Amino acid sequence: MHFNFLRLSTLSTLIALAYGTLSLPACAQSQSVAATPSSSTGVQDSADSPASTAALPTISVSSERLDRARNGILVETGSSAYHIGPKDIQALPQGENTPFNELLLQAPGVAQDSYGQLHVRGDHANLQYRLNGILLPESISGFGQTLDTRFVDSVNLLTGALPAQYGYRTAGIVDIRTKTAGLTPGGDIGVVMGSNNTRQVNGQANGIVNGISYYVTGSLDANNLGIENPTGSSSALHDRTTQSKAFGYFSYLINPDTRLSLILANTNSHFQIPNTAGQTPSFNVAGGNVASENLNETQNEITRYGILSLQGVIGEDIDYQIAAFSRYTSVKFQPDTLGDLMYTGVSTQVARAGLANGLQADGSYRLNDRHTLRSGISYTHETLTNSNQSLTLPTDANGNQSSDTPIAISDGNRKITTEVGVYLQDEWKITDALTLNYGARFDQLNAYVTGSQLSPRIGVVYQLNERTTLHAGYARYFTPPTSELIAASTINSFANTTGAPPTNGNDAVQPERSNTYDVGVSHKLSNHFTLGVDGYYKQITNLLDEGQFGSALLYTPFNYSQGKIYGVELTLNYRKDDLAAYFNLARATALGKNIASSQYNFGQDELDYIANHWVHLDHDQAITISAGASYVDHDTTYSGSVVSGSGLRSGFANTDHLPYYTSVNLSVAHEFRDSPIGHATVRLSAINVLDSVYEIRDGSGIGVGAPQYGQRRGLYLAMTKHF
Repeated sequence: MHFNFLRLSTLSTLIALAYGTLSLPACAQSQSVAATPSSSTGVQDSADSPASTAALPTISVSSERLDRARNGILVETGSSAYHIGPKDIQALPQGENTPFNELLLQAPGVAQDSYGQLHVRGDHANLQYRLNGILLPESISGFGQTLDTRFVDSVNLLTGALPAQYGYRTAGIVDIRTKTAGLTPGGDIGVVMGSNNTRQVNGQANGIVNGISYYVTGSLDANNLGIENPTGSSSALHDRTTQSKAFGYFSYLINPDTRLSLILANTNSHFQIPNTAGQTPSFNVAGGNVASENLNETQNEITRYGILSLQGVIGEDIDYQIAAFSRYTSVKFQPDTLGDLMYTGVSTQVARAGLANGLQADGSYRLNDRHTLRSGISYTHETLTNSNQSLTLPTDANGNQSSDTPIAISDGNRKITTEVGVYLQDEWKITDALTLNYGARFDQLNAYVTGSQLSPRIGVVYQLNERTTLHAGYARYFTPPTSELIAASTINSFANTTGAPPTNGNDAVQPERSNTYDVGVSHKLSNHFTLGVDGYYKQITNLLDEGQFGSALLYTPFNYSQGKIYGVELTLNYRKDDLAAYFNLARATALGKNIASSQYNFGQDELDYIANHWVHLDHDQAITISAGASYVDHDTTYSGSVVSGSGLRSGFANTDHLPYYTSVNLSVAHEFRDSPIGHATVRLSAINVLDSVYEIRDGSGIGVGAPQYGQRRGLYLAMTKHF
């Protein structure tokens, strides 16, 4: 077996760390009903010493108390919450090898897009990721998966009318509880092999050294389907990817009421940009000819982040968490110089990087039995650098190519941005059955544009009876644009060339401001069967959207002056003994009117039409379905999942949509407790088992650069050895 991986030394590090006899949880027996507390952490001198044995209950109690305290800082009152627990993850057809974006596709109202993007409730991305309650600054847009399902213990997806502590990216809060160190050292190492020449090595390890508990994981991955295939064939041309990921969680109990923790993570990804054979060049270029199937475009992505947090309790009434975080991200697109000029009229080498540093502090105070006050502040300072080195061809007054000799255009800029947010809220238990959470947050942005807003929030939960719970909420939101903006000087420099944009308008991209209303009900039809229904409406000024307009697979933000998004979601969950199943159905509509910024990306006919008509957003999928089931027979788990949808938008001004699609995944996993190699798990997975050919994008629609197809049938074998 040949592995073409980067940084193979990471593997030896993982092997060195993977020691001991960790007994991982058995394959999933049911979907989890409620959040599972984080694993205990603490000080352990020696696993065999009587002193350490006697200390274990104290350590466990202290850590669990701190975990509850951290959870107590957060609040979900009035919002819609969907929980994915550790057993849910294990029950997926690919288990912990499931890409993180595909894990989130199991939640209601989450629609898939190309390059691994997700859309929740009709918004373009706009997701906020948190690790153990701490905000993770977003990366520069690309298609690498920065987060790895392997280090995830559980996920809460919060949508709707969010409490005041959540700001900026508010379509959905992806709140991740990471795995932590157990009291018993151990780990595992595994391999994955399969379709598209997939080769992966992964490992996990945890333990305690000198009072510091740790959990580390890493993977080295390579396959021939790094980006969605632009054709419906079973294999893609020029689509190799190599990716390395590493994650570490370290914690130390300063005392029973105080915990210091550190998170470190790194992701490096290299992608070939896939080709389509048989295309006809649009321009003549001096220096030769390149067939479209032989183009050699690539993209490299790096994301690194670290989070240092101090979390604890003061007495019986005060909980707090203070964190400092840093994140570096970069994307580099390398064109096929000659080929891009021939087929698109412009060849641009793109380099973007951002270094973000910040602080976040959150706390709660139980004023009395009825009132809990929560407040916090966050500050982010980011330095952004953009560089574009382009070649393009001159044109005459009529826009026709006038020379086959390229001309060079160079452009770059640097920008420092800051975001500040503060909030205060009160959770008021009016009665034992009725809880009201009300408050407000203030946000201020200083970036390519400036802006601020005071945003009131209110949410209510009413326990109608022991089986039925009602919730409702209202939230005012302030959403800054992403930082991938193009300056007017750059646009003007392409005048009278084949790289000139369709139009010249470039009004500044503004922050989005919106009002969101959410109401829902959850009802237990029986002890094993739960039904949920949730409806929402969002009214928007300066609706933010993004498009992929150039050769580089990067996104450019723009505004619609008006927007509205509304829909309804149905969720069903069944769990009894060794059988678990779920079904989610979402109906959504997302509309915008009048493009008010970055107009240079659009033709004048589209601008004129959208100025006078409500149009569907390009990521608006009317019907989204996700479902799954798992059954455990002793040490064997059988599982399956389904993702289906009515198709994203396409055509002129998004007036059409792609056909319905359905992808079915199946797997069988068996845990060998006494095999020749010891404790091991083997999993066989079939992805898109019906080999459905479906388009995610067809290359048309607002802000859509190229067609992409979903993965054809794939078979994968995963083997894991537990230590």
